[in-house]
Amino acid sequence: MTTPEPLLARARALQLHGVVSHWAECAQAPWIAPLIEWEETERARRSLERRLRCAHIGRFKPLADFDWRWPEQCDQAAIAELMTLGFLETATNALLVGPSGLGKTTIAQNIAHQAVLRGHTVLFTTAGQLLGELAALDSDSALRRRLRHYASPTLLVIDEVGYLSYSNRHADLLFELISRRHEKKSTLITTNKSFAEWSEVFPNAACVVALIDRLVHHAEIIALKGPSWRHKEAQERAATNARKRKSARSPA
Repeated sequence: MTTPEPLLARARALQLHGVVSHWAECAQAPWIAPLIEWEETERARRSLERRLRCAHIGRFKPLADFDWRWPEQCDQAAIAELMTLGFLETATNALLVGPSGLGKTTIAQNIAHQAVLRGHTVLFTTAGQLLGELAALDSDSALRRRLRHYASPTLLVIDEVGYLSYSNRHADLLFELISRRHEKKSTLITTNKSFAEWSEVFPNAACVVALIDRLVHHAEIIALKGPSWRHKEAQERAATNARKRKSARSPA
């Protein structure tokens, strides 16, 4: 049987103030242990649902279905290490670098989902959404609130850095955000550009070197190389459709 002392501590942790104040009367009641367990289970379920909803991860393919043979270069062991989430404990960043269509977003979504399941707060966004939203704010107070919003999650995932070009203001806003998270919270970035090419993403921005410096200071950098998986799938669909059309034209 569960002893009353741990149950009391659990009731206090749940802030069941009425139960705690009448503990002497209900400590030995047969319903107290199930009541506390039900409350813990329900709160854990609702917390998970809330964190999943707020993470905005979207639908994704699990890594169990990922074709590791397709990328010509992909450090599967390093990605498996990221999935253990040890990098969150040391506020280390993670950067997935490689051409479009190799699964960077899928890998990032799996890591983000695992972090939510393990009780962490997560926010998944694209660079375009993040920087567009921040740049559109026209008051300092609104900007500060939104920067706090993006700076607060244990893991912030910024997808698709490098697919668009941004102004100096966008670069400054990203630098401010990364600086707020530096050595405090982990940031995971996917990009199709090498760091030498980030000057093309943020043309004429003076903070690019400092931005990269903070990102890579404590970071796991994983490079992916190879042709696009989406292009491969498109070619396979085209070949399949061509065979179907040829078969339909053939006489019975």
